[in-house]
Amino acid sequence: MPHLVETEIDAHGVGLLRLNRPEARNALSAEMREQIAAALASFDADAAVRCAVLAGSEKVFAAGADIRAMAERPLGARPDPAGPEFWRQVASTETPLVAAVAGFALGGGCELAMACDMIVADEKARFGQPEITLGIIPGGGGTQRLTRAIGKQRAMEYVLTGRLFDAATAHEWGLVNVVATEGRWLEEAIELARAVAARAPIAVRLGKQGVRFAEETPLSEGLTRERELFERTMATEDRVEGMNAFLEKRKPEFRGR
Repeated sequence: MPHLVETEIDAHGVGLLRLNRPEARNALSAEMREQIAAALASFDADAAVRCAVLAGSEKVFAAGADIRAMAERPLGARPDPAGPEFWRQVASTETPLVAAVAGFALGGGCELAMACDMIVADEKARFGQPEITLGIIPGGGGTQRLTRAIGKQRAMEYVLTGRLFDAATAHEWGLVNVVATEGRWLEEAIELARAVAARAPIAVRLGKQGVRFAEETPLSEGLTRERELFERTMATEDRVEGMNAFLEKRKPEFRGR
């Protein structure tokens, strides 16, 4: 199987996962999805990885699903369970994920960026869910995550027309965290990831869970879950180190315990 993703880990605890299918504009084939899921699982299992960046190339983040493969699906064929399972795997990744987007993030590519926890986009990046132009709708969370990020009225327009929107618009609407000046998209994504990686790793992963609960549960349940996560952080050695370092006016040395 060809290497459709490339990974590395830097000295700051940041894992980098780069999509590597340039001949197909990083279209999310079944093989690529498998390799993405495996790479994310390896990051979760590696204590040295405290945050990760998921990036494409300068020209394209990911141009969506593998349309050629989808076009070959016979009418009446049963749904492929591997697709929903991939999106569940990405969403359940414990390591915080920063999407580094340059070029186009369309269809499944836009969904992959939105499934990450933060997005840094090149100023010339373009986003969109153009599935409607193919006679289908988003199937990897596009209708749901886009609506939660930018609101029902805007999501309805872009899902039903297939229009694209730029990075500045995505930032204004709250979908993108940082719009990087041209050429600095990966550098700024890594800088953001390193800021996360410098924090207490247990607290970071639990903080990610807490924010995700806000998307998925009513407020009363979310508050209960948040308190449970808070108590778990209070039971860590990193909590003791962080508070003592604050009182002693020094930089904390978090160890993930």
